[in-house]
Amino acid sequence: MCGIVAAVGNIDPEICRKMLARIAHRGPDDTGELGISNIWLGHQRLSIMDVEGGRQPLADQAESAFVVANGEIYNHTELRAQLSDVEFGTGSDTEAALHLLRLHGPAALPRLRGMFALAFALPDGGFLAARDRLGVKPLYWARRPDGVLFASELRAFEPADRPAVRSFPPGMYWTPETGLVRFADAVPASLREPPARPIPWQRVTRQVRETLVASVEQRMMSEAGIGVFLSGGLDSAIIAAIAARWMRANGRKLPTFAVGSAGSSDLVAARLIAEWLGTEHHEIELTEANVLEALPEAVRVIEHYDPSLVRSSVPNLLLARYTVGHVHAVLTGEGADELFAGYSYLHEPPFTEPTALHAELVRSVSELHHLNLQRCDRTTMAFGLEARVPFLDRAVVETALSIAPEDKLVRPGAREKQLLREAFAGWLPEEILWRPKEQFGDGSGAADVLNAAAKELLTRIHEPIASSPDVRLRDESESLYYSLWRKELAGIQVADTLGMFATT
Repeated sequence: MCGIVAAVGNIDPEICRKMLARIAHRGPDDTGELGISNIWLGHQRLSIMDVEGGRQPLADQAESAFVVANGEIYNHTELRAQLSDVEFGTGSDTEAALHLLRLHGPAALPRLRGMFALAFALPDGGFLAARDRLGVKPLYWARRPDGVLFASELRAFEPADRPAVRSFPPGMYWTPETGLVRFADAVPASLREPPARPIPWQRVTRQVRETLVASVEQRMMSEAGIGVFLSGGLDSAIIAAIAARWMRANGRKLPTFAVGSAGSSDLVAARLIAEWLGTEHHEIELTEANVLEALPEAVRVIEHYDPSLVRSSVPNLLLARYTVGHVHAVLTGEGADELFAGYSYLHEPPFTEPTALHAELVRSVSELHHLNLQRCDRTTMAFGLEARVPFLDRAVVETALSIAPEDKLVRPGAREKQLLREAFAGWLPEEILWRPKEQFGDGSGAADVLNAAAKELLTRIHEPIASSPDVRLRDESESLYYSLWRKELAGIQVADTLGMFATT
């Protein structure tokens, strides 16, 4: 996991170096840069795979192609086997992507399984930028009169360039010759309509279990330690159960990390799960003092002012700060509620109708990169911690959306995510397996602590709270977050933030 900057055109390299320095937190282990033809590539490295040899920008043996990448290519071992005639110089997963792109160009992109944002260059000036199909990894770009800039975070860009910054769309690549081209959809066209016939329940639960187990195990690759963010809810508990089983089989103990206020139901549940699984468990207690300190930082880090996003980011930020002292990568439960209809609003009209429910699940999965995945990436990468999201593996997404929406509805005698619960019967304590879903702020006790901290912060602000004719600020807390956001990211267009930036 890393931070990248790239430029195409006649852009001053010193601008690019300053951009890279602004995202040094994403990769504290190393810095690399390369200027070739009219292209500049920069990389801040967080060493996870091939710690010794995976330095970027990465070149092939003949220095005929170069790449910088942020993310992980989980099927790199399979790709290496398919490229049996290629001489590999490192054990880095990124090198598989480099050779595949060198040999096949943009046609290589659909073969990459994982989360990535990358920039690829050739000595003759050939260039390609791309982002994974779900947008798990961030990428932004800005057009200037003298060229095009790319970076992992908004804050990387010069203030003068920020009004032109846009989110690079997931599942697309760009070259100077072709412009934007789609290489993959977040949800394949064949799955955008509900399945015609329900699959037998037992077969469905087995498919879900086997696919998710494979996804977690694929994401256990790390030379720098890996753990699980354990919220106390069903989704992270399932991830922890699979990861703990894999760790035991490999003679190791899984580290788990939980956050909440003293005595909160999430902390109690996480402790129970950890004891059941035999993990090396760590807890962070939320207090008004540490939340007050983290609140402005959360707004700056996530580059957003949405109240629900800010409130959920504060505990994650505190947890990530602690966790990076123990491991360099964690698994999280992002995506499960969108795939298996976990949110309470999905069990109210109009989503009690199967077709409407399926359409909403497809929409919410396709737009995860706007909010939840942005929070997940920023709060962890603020401290050089890599977050991996097993529920959003391509095979898991396709399996989940091939399930009839009728099987995800809450009926008498059934709970939300009934299918997921039954798929992992016996893997967790019964009281966890059937624990009702709570909003993160409620279960962790964060909501009360955050509200108190926001009120305290408001009393300390001696400048006017910001307002804007372009956006409706719903309450005083949101106005406070907006003030902090606008101060940090001067120049970003307010209208763009409403959809987390236009995609073209």
